[in-house]
Amino acid sequence: MSLDFETYQLLGLNQPAPREMNGRTRASFVETLTAPGDIHYHPCPEAYPRPGTPEGRLAAYPGWTGARVFAGTTRDVSIYTTPGLDRGQDASLLVCQDGAAYVAPKGPVRAAQVLDVLFAKGQIGPTVAVFVNPGRLAGSDAPPEEQRSLEYDSLTPDYGRFLLEDLLPFVVDAEGLSLSPDPARRLLCGISSGGICAFTAAWHFPQAFGGVLSHCGSFVNIRGGHNWPFIVRATPRRPIRVFLQSGSGDGVHFTGDWPLANQTLAKALDWSGYDYRFEFGVGGHSLRHGGALFAEALRWLWRA
Repeated sequence: MSLDFETYQLLGLNQPAPREMNGRTRASFVETLTAPGDIHYHPCPEAYPRPGTPEGRLAAYPGWTGARVFAGTTRDVSIYTTPGLDRGQDASLLVCQDGAAYVAPKGPVRAAQVLDVLFAKGQIGPTVAVFVNPGRLAGSDAPPEEQRSLEYDSLTPDYGRFLLEDLLPFVVDAEGLSLSPDPARRLLCGISSGGICAFTAAWHFPQAFGGVLSHCGSFVNIRGGHNWPFIVRATPRRPIRVFLQSGSGDGVHFTGDWPLANQTLAKALDWSGYDYRFEFGVGGHSLRHGGALFAEALRWLWRA
């Protein structure tokens, strides 16, 4: 069974959630951004500087306006390349949504440092990592999170098209890069709405993106994401590898229950025979647990 666009619309899979219900608003969710269980998690060992480890290049492109799929938006992009990358060599690809949170040098993930160490240890090959933030719509009075939700929470192929038609051509041209065409070497990553975004884009374009790393993914009814377990069970298996992470302190909101939603999707992936891994801990709706697992997740997703 394949769900076409008419079916998506019929099920209301791309309608935004209400702003308030039963006295609960978005503000009610803030308390889950930290949880007592977060104290157990620290950046993975690879996230700390190691004397003598060569550093990759990180180039910033603030205020990029080249998107056509999401026309009229401005967004910040950073591009990382492993040390000594031969620009003519096909490189593995990692794209992190909400990229600033992943690349922050004092953040819970510190992705560039992790990639430096994994590369120095021979655990990953030449790699390009793209850290991209959601768009900001010029001239709009809507709060920034609405554009983020439109891009990340929608179940249509639009964000995948944005990556393939807009962002990655820009990355290749701006840095003179060559990316591997092998989907198994091309990963999408994100937290919360960025997590479901990574899954959705890989789902629609498995020939381009073969791996998903979702931290506290929003597989709830923001724009119909709670339907993913049904869709996974009722659709022929996609050739994608999925790493999910959530925790008992993850968010609960009128749009859904994040811990339960991630457990339900993991069961659907298992039922449908996917190559997947689910790490369920005790943290909140944050990157603390995901950062602790970041190096291990990349090793698992990029394993032969």
